[in-house]
Amino acid sequence: MKHARQSAKPEEAQPEAVRLPPAVPAPEKESFLHRLFKKRPNIFIKLIHEQTQLTLEGLEALNAYMIDQNPAAAALLKAKEKEADEARRILIYELNKTFITPIDREDIFALSRTIDDVIDYAYSTVSEMEVLKVRPTSYMQRMASLLRDAGYELLQAVNRLEAHPGVASEHAQRAKALENRVEGVYREALADLFTGAEDIKHVVKMLKSREVYRHLSNAADRGDEAANVLADIVVKIT
Repeated sequence: MKHARQSAKPEEAQPEAVRLPPAVPAPEKESFLHRLFKKRPNIFIKLIHEQTQLTLEGLEALNAYMIDQNPAAAALLKAKEKEADEARRILIYELNKTFITPIDREDIFALSRTIDDVIDYAYSTVSEMEVLKVRPTSYMQRMASLLRDAGYELLQAVNRLEAHPGVASEHAQRAKALENRVEGVYREALADLFTGAEDIKHVVKMLKSREVYRHLSNAADRGDEAANVLADIVVKIT
């Protein structure tokens, strides 16, 4: 008996295999100890840099003022002094809330204070000249120019402090050498000032100029102190 021939069933289409994207490995979790000892950005170096940068800009304004007593230069110096004060306030706030600092907190505070004194004396120099109506002398111009150069060296020292402390020390020494040159000009200025006083009018002018010279000399002294603090920090971190 012949069986009925069954028609062949068409093959059913197989569903295409779904390709999944490669698995992304889960990020490794940092251990507690790794997070604890992980090197963090040094916010204090950043803030000291900001303060020193503003101080240098203020010294550049002082140098410009000594050329022609441009009121715009005096206004710029005043603005930079206020900005530098604000940078110092932020630094002190961060210092007070931080338990462990990457640099001795006494050194951070001393460096900020001395740099602040530099721009304060630069500002008081211009204020005295405006109040006492003192015209710039060649000695004042030379002292202001040297102060600007010292401010540049201090900024470079701060910038190199973390990565290249040895280079930072060299810049600090250059700042100290410039302070010595300021003091040399200061002594020359006083010797010239007290020579040949003729009358009371000359004496009054002499005393007014001496006040200005004294402010410039004090600015240099504070720059020298800042350089000393930087040198101390380098010794401690190397």
